[in-house]
Amino acid sequence: MKIYLAGPDVFRPDVLAWAESARELCLRYGFKPLLPIDHGEDEPERIFQANIAMIRKAQIVVANLDPFRGSEPDSGTAFELGYALALGKKICGYVTRLDTLAKRVEIAHGQCALPAPGAPLTDGQGMLIENFNLPCNLMLAIPSHIVEGGLEACLQAIRARPAIA
Repeated sequence: MKIYLAGPDVFRPDVLAWAESARELCLRYGFKPLLPIDHGEDEPERIFQANIAMIRKAQIVVANLDPFRGSEPDSGTAFELGYALALGKKICGYVTRLDTLAKRVEIAHGQCALPAPGAPLTDGQGMLIENFNLPCNLMLAIPSHIVEGGLEACLQAIRARPAIA
């Protein structure tokens, strides 16, 4: 079974070492890894097309949903999950900690406010914060099977729950 690995890990300074480790983990659990860095493209349009082609080949998209440059997952990762879902692929994710979105906003921005009893939770700009006790926006959390831990924990969950795969 082919698994496309989505997430901001492609921006890590140690991306090649990370990729090798991720490949080894996938193979250990019986999956064929498809990593966005493997196609070798370096032009924006070609990167996009190559990533789309890899998602089409995969049966499952596994995503790092840790906050990236803010309180939510990487926007490219969110797109990839949505695209995979639209294609009927299984989508799974992992987070280092299963904090709620409200906690993530508090950590990233240093503030969340519950101005009055029963009032909605807001951020420092007065914008409402989804307060469903989910680890990210409901549009990612509801269709995704999200586990706490890293890539290996996610692969273990997929193997343990055949309905995911």
